[in-house]
Amino acid sequence: MSLFAPFIVCALALILDRALGEPSRWHPLVGFGRMVTAIEKQLNTQPARAWPSILKGSAALLLVTLPILGVAVWLSMLLDGVWLLITQAIVLWLALSLRGLSEHGLAVAEPLHSGDLATAREQVSRIVSRQASALDERGVAAAATESMLENGADAVFASLFWFLIGGIPGVVLHRLVNTLDAMWGYRSPRFLYFGRPAARLDDILGWLPARLTALTYTLLGQRKLALQCWRSQAPLWDSPNAGPVMAAGAGALNVRLGGPSPYPSGIKPRPVLGGTQAASARSIEAAIGLVRHGVWLWLAVIGLVTLLIFVTGLAA
Repeated sequence: MSLFAPFIVCALALILDRALGEPSRWHPLVGFGRMVTAIEKQLNTQPARAWPSILKGSAALLLVTLPILGVAVWLSMLLDGVWLLITQAIVLWLALSLRGLSEHGLAVAEPLHSGDLATAREQVSRIVSRQASALDERGVAAAATESMLENGADAVFASLFWFLIGGIPGVVLHRLVNTLDAMWGYRSPRFLYFGRPAARLDDILGWLPARLTALTYTLLGQRKLALQCWRSQAPLWDSPNAGPVMAAGAGALNVRLGGPSPYPSGIKPRPVLGGTQAASARSIEAAIGLVRHGVWLWLAVIGLVTLLIFVTGLAA
């Protein structure tokens, strides 16, 4: 039973995500975000100076993660059998966001299909930090497509990976650090130094899952173009993990992403990623499909590896 437990937990978590989606109330990450905001306001008060701010950011990172990580370790040691399996499935479900990702993407794609650019802009502003009011139809579609590909890595595949590597503590640590990076990992005067420890730790934890995600996109899409984009375009991106994921994903879909984009602070120059086709509502849907098919591929590989280990053990 213990041999098949990882496969069973992953399958149960995905079933829960499909059936229930993200909890609309009392989601643990919402409470975590409020706590993080309060602690950051208390610690990040003085004008930003490199080392004092980095030390405060490091202290804040430890303060908000270690107690929760300790509880995760305690639960893993306390529980066993079916209770451990159920708890693992619930924790992984809360960390996953496959249905939520799909819902956010379709909320942009559907008004684009009907020509309702205003609604599409409003919906895309919920999932990206770009100045949505300045985006045309292709810009909205590109932003949403990029979000589907990148969040597929952060909120789906990385959660599966860290559960398989570290159980409850692994998936909890990754999700907490990834949330901190989303809240503190800005290059603004306030967070440039304070948020750096969380951003660097998130880069470390996401390094291998991002490349496995890029490989997944490559295998399920236009493989030759995806590999070419991964090799030539990913190094130009400013994020070491988002680069491979979005370059391989854009190539797999043969869609053109990246390029200059409007932000509240102004136009941000970004490298062009992917192939020749312009982003559209269809590219958003295709990106969602790529993530979904990738999850099925991962589940099949996990099941196959488990079965091979089982059969090998019987033969021995």
